[in-house]
This record gives sequence, structure tokens and C-alpha cells, in this order.
Amino acid sequence: MAFEPLKDRVLVLREVQSNTTASGLYIPDTAKDKPIEGKVIASGPTAIEDGINVGDTVVFANFSGMELRIEGQDYLILLSKEVLGLIK
Repeated sequence: MAFEPLKDRVLVLREVQSNTTASGLYIPDTAKDKPIEGKVIASGPTAIEDGINVGDTVVFANFSGMELRIEGQDYLILLSKEVLGLIK
């Protein structure tokens, strides 16, 4: 991929949600909330200084960031201050 975030920007691939519940019920796409966690695909230099590295799983607010499509794949670009935490 030829995308490099600048400064404190982070490129995130959202987690894929399951279409069924634990008991086997089907959940339609219209009833699902957007995932609030994802994997860091690319990180700008200031975001790296903030401790957010490529490969980290991050948690963010539901309506934060900007959605972006690169090479047919949907991503989310966030400011490092919009990242609420890392999942270890």
C-alpha cells in the first residue's frame, strides 16, 4: 500500500464483527454498530512517539476519525489523540 500517515495520524483497519450471536441468532448489517477497535496498519512519526505502532490493536470512540477507501479496502484515519487505548 502506498499510503503514509503524516504527523500524528494513524491508519486503522476496523475489526470485522460476527453476523451471529453466541446463541446462533443472525444479526443483520443494519442492526450492527460499527466496531470501536481495529488494527494499526500505518502510523505517522508523532503517533509512533505517542506509543502507537504498526500492528497494535487500538480502541477509539464510535464516531471518531474519517473513513477512507484505499485500493478497495475501507480504513479509518485517526489522530493519535482520538485513540483511547491499546489492547495488549
